[in-house]
Amino acid sequence: MRNLRGLLVLLAAIVASSPTAEAQLRTRVYASGFVSPVLFLQDPGDRTVQYVVEQGGRIRVIHDGSLVASDFLDLRGVISAGGERGLLGMAIAPDGRVFVDFTNPSGDTVIARFRRSSDPLVADPGSRFDLRWGGGDAFIPQPFANHNGGNIVFGPDGYLYIGMGDGGSGDDPDHRAQNLSELLGKMLRIDVNVPDGHPTGYQIPPDNPFAGGGGRPEIWSVGLRNPWRFSFDDPARGGTGALVIGDVGQNRFEEVDYEPRGRGGRNYGWRNREGAHENVTSRPPAFLPLVDPIHEYDRASGQSITGGYVYRGRFMGPNYAGRYFFADFVQGRVWSLALTIDTATGEARASDLTDHTAELGASGAIGNVSSFGLDADGELYVVSYSGGAILKVFGLASAPAMPTGLRIIIRN
Repeated sequence: MRNLRGLLVLLAAIVASSPTAEAQLRTRVYASGFVSPVLFLQDPGDRTVQYVVEQGGRIRVIHDGSLVASDFLDLRGVISAGGERGLLGMAIAPDGRVFVDFTNPSGDTVIARFRRSSDPLVADPGSRFDLRWGGGDAFIPQPFANHNGGNIVFGPDGYLYIGMGDGGSGDDPDHRAQNLSELLGKMLRIDVNVPDGHPTGYQIPPDNPFAGGGGRPEIWSVGLRNPWRFSFDDPARGGTGALVIGDVGQNRFEEVDYEPRGRGGRNYGWRNREGAHENVTSRPPAFLPLVDPIHEYDRASGQSITGGYVYRGRFMGPNYAGRYFFADFVQGRVWSLALTIDTATGEARASDLTDHTAELGASGAIGNVSSFGLDADGELYVVSYSGGAILKVFGLASAPAMPTGLRIIIRN
């Protein structure tokens, strides 16, 4: 009987330490009043400032927890928006210059660079420079209206990573994701640390997989369908520096791809595979092997993955450290995965899938999740596309002080 009692105590302790034991997470509205928000971005140079990207073309500013009335940048007059098009991404370089990803009026992808004005919370629209791909076009042609990717992120190596969808339609009809002469269906990696007068706005990192030939030198990895959101496991907070990609599937499987730091030149398989399963195999892949996702889910769970982040903050508690959070846009569901890293190879194994949807929605429905974000302390935020709000995630034992209502700052 004594042994049984001890076993029960031990089992209770194990269950209590697991994220799945009970509803331990909540959300609170951090800022609201947005129209179709798709990104929440921390300013790396000012911990009091974050930016919210609206698909329609505005970049809004949150300063000290309050929404600023004036825009950081308004691109509504120079983009096409609707469906999968619009202002889709933003990244801030270490030198303070700002890069955005949008579809132009013709539907093609533009990566544009801006400098800030004399007011650091307002961009200078006259400083715009559109990167010129291979020294030619100032855009990447998109043959169809969907699968534009749109996420741009500076990696731990200081280079700009650009997620490009396969160009759209269904089943990648021209096999673009496996064509090394095409930028579509790829993860690109470029060095934008060049002077404003540089003719193309970027140069090729010397260790890019195809920098010496055999493919477009901007390519980092291939075989992606629509990497809508991806992120790096922040090494400054104890992370591995790995690239974690949420790649949107077609009819059967959504997937999470894991790439150890610096391990480019991978082929994630689309269109030959969807997830870890054969798809269209009438034409061969660009090269082998094809790298399987660390996690996939089928249509019983959702229809469009929104990639997130490996959590390295404090507010959610130690049980969540190192877990990868992601969502499904259509179903409005949020999950996390435990990641076990092989120290010899750097590869990850995913386990302990946990559904947080009910607990995160307990204080207000999260709606369609278009993105996640991190603040200066590594705390996690959810971008509610349908709700027009930014929600902060926290653990019940460490609820942060939050604004009591929406305030708008008028800047002269």
